[in-house]
Amino acid sequence: MRSLLQTTAAQLAAGIPLAEEAALALASLPLPLLPELFVLASQVREQRFGRQVSLCAIVNAKSGRCPENCAFCAQSAHHQTDAPRYPLMDEDALVAGAHAAAACGASCYGIVTSGSGIRGGAELDRLCRAIRRIREAGEIAPGASLGSLDAAAVQALKAAGLVTYHHNLETSRSFFPQICTTHPYEDDVATVRLARQAGLRVCCGGLFGLGETMAHRVELALTLRELQVDAVPMNFLDPVPGTPLFGCNRLTPLECLHTVALFRLLLPATPLIICGGREKNLRELQSWLFLAGASGMMTGNYLTKEGRQPEEDRRLIADLGLTVAEELLP
Repeated sequence: MRSLLQTTAAQLAAGIPLAEEAALALASLPLPLLPELFVLASQVREQRFGRQVSLCAIVNAKSGRCPENCAFCAQSAHHQTDAPRYPLMDEDALVAGAHAAAACGASCYGIVTSGSGIRGGAELDRLCRAIRRIREAGEIAPGASLGSLDAAAVQALKAAGLVTYHHNLETSRSFFPQICTTHPYEDDVATVRLARQAGLRVCCGGLFGLGETMAHRVELALTLRELQVDAVPMNFLDPVPGTPLFGCNRLTPLECLHTVALFRLLLPATPLIICGGREKNLRELQSWLFLAGASGMMTGNYLTKEGRQPEEDRRLIADLGLTVAEELLP
């Protein structure tokens, strides 16, 4: 297995993409060899991104009552949870959130809405006005996660100044039917393609710990590579009472790090942003995320759960001798 790591390092240095067979072999590395995998992933990250890491932040701009039945989601109308329910925030509140995120050192601010998607109408108009004001202020790059979109909505958001569109695939194509049955996987793929075709930066990743195998994770990474997404958010399940996945086994910190390292080797030039669930799943090993190949993290609160304070994250980054990027990492 050590020879596999050496071969992988040589191939990546020569610009040869990691093949599925090799990725699956690395996914089954024994525990004693994981530190060597992390070293390789860290070297690949530093070659591409240097000593900089990025911070992003989000706002839960419209919460609850989602008609989709995603098994992990606190906001699904199919599950009985304590998640807040409220309509789309007003324009001033959305803009204020962007100012606060910028003050915390974030380079991207994502406006996230619950639901299957946003089409034309009053909600889209309000979002476009807020995005235009955020872009004109020039403090932070505006992003949005609004579910599935049609071409007209994508063009309206882009014209307003949207920089990044976020739309997770959540898991692999083969495992997705175990997680959601209210829409097909290809609908999400189509939204990613539509945003890319419009010239938006596309942030697309997944949630780990749903019961999927390491092979499913490799499958997801290969799909993201095929789609040529611009950034990959990586979330780790923090089970919510009232959802079908509540009570499932948590990931171990080393399994999380193993997954991050695999994604770094499969997507060597793509920013990997660690988001929800890192506090509960990584515990005392959060700082190892960058040593395993991550290039950024979400700071502040998540959609329905509290996150870490931004000053704590900035201190963690500084303690590793890294610096916070002032702009989005390419």
